[in-house]
Amino acid sequence: MTLAERAGFTGEAGRARAAAIEAVLARVREAGLAQVRLSWGDLHGTFRGKTLVVDADASALRSAFDDGIGFVSTILLKDTSDRTSFKVFDPAAPAALPGMRGANNLHLLPDPASFLVLPWASGSNGQRGGTGWLRAETFFADGAEVPIDPRRVLQRALAALAQHGLGLVCGLEVEFHVWRITDDALAAEGAAWPAEPPAVRLLHPGYNLLAENWADMAHEVIDLVREHTLALGLPLHSLEVELGPSQFEAVFGATDALRAADQMLLFRNGMRQALRRAGYHASFVCRPPLPNAIASGWHLHQSLVQLANGANVFTREAPRAGASAGDAEAVLSTEGAHWLAGLLAHARGMAALCAPTLPAYSRYQGSVMAPQAALWGRDNRGAMLRVLGEPGDAATRIENRLGEPMANPYLYMAAQAFAGLDGLARRALPPPATEEPYAKAPVMLPASLAEALDALAADEVMQQGLGAPMARIFETVKRQELARHAAAEDREAWLRREYFGRY
Repeated sequence: MTLAERAGFTGEAGRARAAAIEAVLARVREAGLAQVRLSWGDLHGTFRGKTLVVDADASALRSAFDDGIGFVSTILLKDTSDRTSFKVFDPAAPAALPGMRGANNLHLLPDPASFLVLPWASGSNGQRGGTGWLRAETFFADGAEVPIDPRRVLQRALAALAQHGLGLVCGLEVEFHVWRITDDALAAEGAAWPAEPPAVRLLHPGYNLLAENWADMAHEVIDLVREHTLALGLPLHSLEVELGPSQFEAVFGATDALRAADQMLLFRNGMRQALRRAGYHASFVCRPPLPNAIASGWHLHQSLVQLANGANVFTREAPRAGASAGDAEAVLSTEGAHWLAGLLAHARGMAALCAPTLPAYSRYQGSVMAPQAALWGRDNRGAMLRVLGEPGDAATRIENRLGEPMANPYLYMAAQAFAGLDGLARRALPPPATEEPYAKAPVMLPASLAEALDALAADEVMQQGLGAPMARIFETVKRQELARHAAAEDREAWLRREYFGRY
């Protein structure tokens, strides 16, 4: 029996998968591809995997579709410097890490529905030899799913939501930075772990939000991002010049949460690769360690839909009788108000999942339209939760402004589901909307990653949603990062090498 069969691809599901595989193999032959990457998103939202060589029979790819391809399990336990955060050869380790022993093998099983030809990785001089790409899912050798895979966490959260007949829809607004590389800093004599990032210069001077002149100044990068993003099949709506020097924003159309999370990983990893080939350094670090850099946010728009008909559950046809303008039920349905209340109740607990790096907490200082407290407002960009829409508006939604662009999208979106479901279960209602998002509030957001990790550990809903193994891995990895940063002789250099050069 193949790994695919042990994983449940039998009967009708197996026949459908077999047909999809044959379609992929035909496309590989027609495109004259020389190789296909099998990729999986790790704890930090970076693709890892292996590259399969395509011979005349595509035998390696056929084998991977049947039996997957092995990879070392410690990849799931790495911090942002690629140091393993657990003593995997300790005999006691398997008790805390089920199914993982002695850096054993796990298996990547590619999903044929995810197949792409990477637009920036064509053959040399237009000759035969481009690169295909497949997202892979993780399994144990017996076909069981790996529960500490971040994508599995989101799948479990969405399955819990589906039990209520509901689905989560998300739209992405992602801020990021791009610079021209002036020195790639990869000389062998200067090797370090992590490596030094490249030396860079600005593409636009910043401090002129949405300036057309600055957009024209950065036209080559905007063209590259647009062309490659659309070639990947991502629903890009707009590209904008943000406030900071060399800072940009990409806005995407809304789709179901799992697809949106997959798209975020594909965009983030794809743009780093495509722009690097063109001589640019793209970074999704919240605040780059460069003079006068402006922090980037990742604003997550969300709504619930009825799985049966796709109707927006948050839409209210008319304000609740007697509701004031600041009442959630003046604009949101009762279910939407419960969801909003859940997000507020777990704002501190979800912070580490939405903003998992040290630099992210510089945003929560009450400036540059970033939140500092667990508050909501109607179309208020200073509040953590910005409610958009009017009675009768089918696009009514909640925008969570807590996140940073380095967040793992699977965990970021899963946190929304954990919190929102709790609000629905308790039939919780939020306080009135704020008009003063930067005034002292009853619940302030964490001021540091350490404080956010404490809040996550104390949040029973987040802990239950993640599951004990995933919660332990996430906290252990992040605590190790904090300890290494605290021990660094030059903490600015640490941030530069740890995050800026790699993410």
